[in-house]
Amino acid sequence: MSFPTRLRRHGKKALLLGIVNAALLSAVMVPVFQAGLSPMPRPPSLAFAEMLFARALPLPVGLLFHLVYVTLWSAVFVAAAYPRLTFLRALLLGLALWIAALVVFFPIVGWGLLGLSIGPRLLLASLVPHLLFAVFLWILCRLAFRTPTI
Repeated sequence: MSFPTRLRRHGKKALLLGIVNAALLSAVMVPVFQAGLSPMPRPPSLAFAEMLFARALPLPVGLLFHLVYVTLWSAVFVAAAYPRLTFLRALLLGLALWIAALVVFFPIVGWGLLGLSIGPRLLLASLVPHLLFAVFLWILCRLAFRTPTI
C-alpha cells in the first residue's frame, strides 16, 4: 500500500492522533515554560511564529504553530510506518526532528547552531520534548490502531 493510500485510509485517525499528541506535549511543556524551568528564552514554536511575523505574539499563536507541526509529523509517521508503528520508528522520527531543530530551526530563530548561542543546556532541553513526542506518538498509535482480540 502506498504512502498516499495509507494517508487517505488512516488520515482522520492520524490527524486526531496528532492533535492529541500536540495537546499532551503542550500540557507538559507550557507549565515548564511558565515556571521558568526551561533554558529556552521562549517556546520554540512561538519564537518561530514571531520570526515569521517580525513582531511579538501571544502564546496561543505559538501553540497553534505547535499544533500544526506536531499534527503534521504524527500524520506523516502513521502514513509512512503503518502497519509497523513501532516504538523504535517513533523514536527515530523524534530524534530526526530533534536534529533538524538543532541544525535548521534553532539557527532560523536566532539561537545559533545547536542552540549554542543561548547555551549548551538547550541540547538536553530540546531533546526531552522530542523524546516525549516519540513516547506519546507510540502510545497513541497503540491505542488508535490496536487490533481487536477474540
